[in-house]
Amino acid sequence: MSAPRPITVIARWQAGGGSFETILGLIAELRPRTLAEPGCLGYDVFRHIDSPGELLLVERYRDESALEAHRASEHYQDFVVHRIIPLLASREVDILVPRGGA
Repeated sequence: MSAPRPITVIARWQAGGGSFETILGLIAELRPRTLAEPGCLGYDVFRHIDSPGELLLVERYRDESALEAHRASEHYQDFVVHRIIPLLASREVDILVPRGGA
């Protein structure tokens, strides 16, 4: 049986017209709830200097099951799915695992 692999999620969000500050407020509420999840290893949010309204989220989870638990959580469904995604002009999400033997 293989050991669980940590998962890193890189999400690039571009706020829709006039919604940037609202999205930042929602993330401020979402972040501590996500960090309290047992499988969450980190949750960092960055603002893009040269692209107004663009955010980069870097999330780290213990393994794939921890990421699945996060996505199924009430706070993810409420904040991200129902409140943030409708405010975004675009959204890209990459899910990464460490390269073995590098």
